[in-house]
Amino acid sequence: MILSLRKWIDRAKFILLFVVLTFVLYQILSVLSLWMEPVQRYKQPSGSAVKVFHQDSGTLDADNMPERLRLFYWYGE
Repeated sequence: MILSLRKWIDRAKFILLFVVLTFVLYQILSVLSLWMEPVQRYKQPSGSAVKVFHQDSGTLDADNMPERLRLFYWYGE
């Protein structure tokens, strides 16, 4: 069995090029995803924004569960 050094060098070049280009593409997509997403997702809204939902910790009782289920189906959430 004869091993060709030229073929192994070509394969190594191909694998190295593939790994480098994959890493570069990953870094480009990472930068694009950081650029596209909002800076602060959960910050307090400014301007004429109104808070729509306020959840009390006391409404999570098991006694109130049928009422919560009825509201869930009524609003269709």
